[in-house]
Amino acid sequence: MGISSSALRAWEALGLVSPHRTKSRYRLYGEADVRLIQRAVFLRRARGLNPTAIVHVLKRQGVVSTTVESAPLPGQSFRRLRTRRGLSLAQVAHATKVSVGFLSALERGQMRSSISTLRRIARFYRTNILSLFETAAENPRLVRPGQRKVLETTPGVRMELLAWGQTVMEPHLFRIKPGGGSGESYSHEGEEFLHILRGDFEIWLNSKEHYRLKPGDSLYFESSTPHRWRNPGRSEAWLLWVNTPPTF
Repeated sequence: MGISSSALRAWEALGLVSPHRTKSRYRLYGEADVRLIQRAVFLRRARGLNPTAIVHVLKRQGVVSTTVESAPLPGQSFRRLRTRRGLSLAQVAHATKVSVGFLSALERGQMRSSISTLRRIARFYRTNILSLFETAAENPRLVRPGQRKVLETTPGVRMELLAWGQTVMEPHLFRIKPGGGSGESYSHEGEEFLHILRGDFEIWLNSKEHYRLKPGDSLYFESSTPHRWRNPGRSEAWLLWVNTPPTF
């Protein structure tokens, strides 16, 4: 198709295409996927649209189902924070130890990032991942499934915020595809509790403790302990994940 693999991943993360996965995790694209990608490529080259705008146009044209949800892109929030502070891409890239090219693509919505990298960039701006959900100021008592705030980091990790506002807890529904994970280890203030609803999940604490969890298992740990995690199974894992205080 004459496009990069990162563009394909970005469109997949936004729900434009959903290729079938083999047991060894290779993507298999069908004819319908190819037709959608061809239209997306045309919109990018002819109109200069970014991935989010392409999905929006195709939804409006009825080509992509309106049930596809375009989650907010973290890079857009980082771009606003950077410009407000009058910083260059090179300055932020040097401070966060990521490349200028990666940071630029992230801000334009053309690249996704692991949670560990998002944490590192958010820490540089003295904020947290919670702020990337762009939540309302008020604290709704009841949140229906369709009202959840959604944030997707990589195509393999989707976070659905279950409550927000002036809370002392930060509850999420994590949906992690096979092979999806946090990337490198990260840490922050607070405490964490997680409960496995479906699928398999494994987590490393401080590079010494390793746990493989099944549905029904729970785990508590202090957030200051460096931790990394992933889904080692063949199906999507669902976790109830609670941070307190909301510093994630």
